[in-house]
Amino acid sequence: MKNTQSPDLFPYEIQDTLAVSRALNHMPCQDDIAGLAAFYKVMADPTRLRLLTALESGPLCATDLANVVQMSRSAVSHQLKALKDAHLVRSERDGKTLLYSLDDDHVASILCVTCEHLQEGDK
Repeated sequence: MKNTQSPDLFPYEIQDTLAVSRALNHMPCQDDIAGLAAFYKVMADPTRLRLLTALESGPLCATDLANVVQMSRSAVSHQLKALKDAHLVRSERDGKTLLYSLDDDHVASILCVTCEHLQEGDK
């Protein structure tokens, strides 16, 4: 949903009405902004990012993830729950084993684009 705030409500003189109008039409509503902030809050944790990048290579169980990121299974399980709640990771049972994977291709794309962006800054 788009922001419907009128430019007339701003306390400062508008310099470029068309640019302000375009920006207002492009702005998400407050609920969407809150959702984006919550999403990036989950993504801001280095441990969760390590788990996500480990899962880019394919599904892993919590024990194998714990070995990859060198953390306790309990700590990994706690972080996986946060990632599942944010729809970044999903799980599926394979016999007695619960395998975790990235929720969809968007998650891998977000990680890839972010890494590319950060590498541009190194140039």
